Amino acid sequence: MNSLGLALAIAGAVVAALFAGIGSAKGVGLVGEAAAGVVSVDPSKFSKVLILQLLPGTQGLYGLLTAVLLLSRIGVLGGTPASLTVSQGLMYLAAGMPIGIVGLFSGIAQGKAAAAGVGIVAKKAEQSSKGVIMAAMVETYAILALLVSILIIYNI
Repeated sequence: MNSLGLALAIAGAVVAALFAGIGSAKGVGLVGEAAAGVVSVDPSKFSKVLILQLLPGTQGLYGLLTAVLLLSRIGVLGGTPASLTVSQGLMYLAAGMPIGIVGLFSGIAQGKAAAAGVGIVAKKAEQSSKGVIMAAMVETYAILALLVSILIIYNI
């Protein structure tokens, strides 16, 4: 068994989960900071700002899903790890990059958009759905990156 190939493939799972998770953590934190101010003034707006705060958390979930699929595909989660060449390991590493990199940046961008949506809730709570829609638009690119990562994983 070529341990370098397997190590590179595992690094692909790490890239997917780590960077997308960092993006989500940063994004959720940004919204939480904005939301805390609104809730301190009007606690009845908690559920509306919570929805906005949850949105940037999806990138981390997509990264985790990609990592689990990749680790399962190479046999690390299923029992016997696959014998991978360096070339195959590099392909799996590349498979983790789309959601890892896009998840990092889109999680932060979505957090900023959702934090701006918190401002909508603060002034006109009945218009909160507009803030959700604006933040959700960023999600499109994380979903596309997730799709690309999955397609790569299942076509190696």
